[in-house]
Amino acid sequence: MDDSGSEPRVLATDKALELIREIQQDHPDILFHQSGGCCDGSSPMCYPAGEFMIGDNDVKLGEIGGVPVYISGNQFEAWKHTQLIIDVVPGRGGMFSLDNGREKRFLTRSRLFGGSEACSVPDISRAPAQ
Repeated sequence: MDDSGSEPRVLATDKALELIREIQQDHPDILFHQSGGCCDGSSPMCYPAGEFMIGDNDVKLGEIGGVPVYISGNQFEAWKHTQLIIDVVPGRGGMFSLDNGREKRFLTRSRLFGGSEACSVPDISRAPAQ
């Protein structure tokens, strides 16, 4: 849980945090964007923060390792009762994602918020532009 007493909407595994630090050696200011695909098994894209335009309908889910994580508004509506867990698996990242070429890639896993936990999940408004 975070300090507010509610469950975070996005978490990262230790492997994901390690890969974030590795990428930040080359690109200190990065962000994640989850768009397209289904929740489990899809790949969040990792971009240099200054090279990706956050849309008016994108939603900021939170931060992992100090890096902001956004999701498209339509996907947020479908997944708003789901916690995303960013992990790392062997393979190649998306063509434009900064994990590409490292022989490992980010992967989104998920779990549904349940019971009283779902009531403690804060509402999120649309993310303001960077």
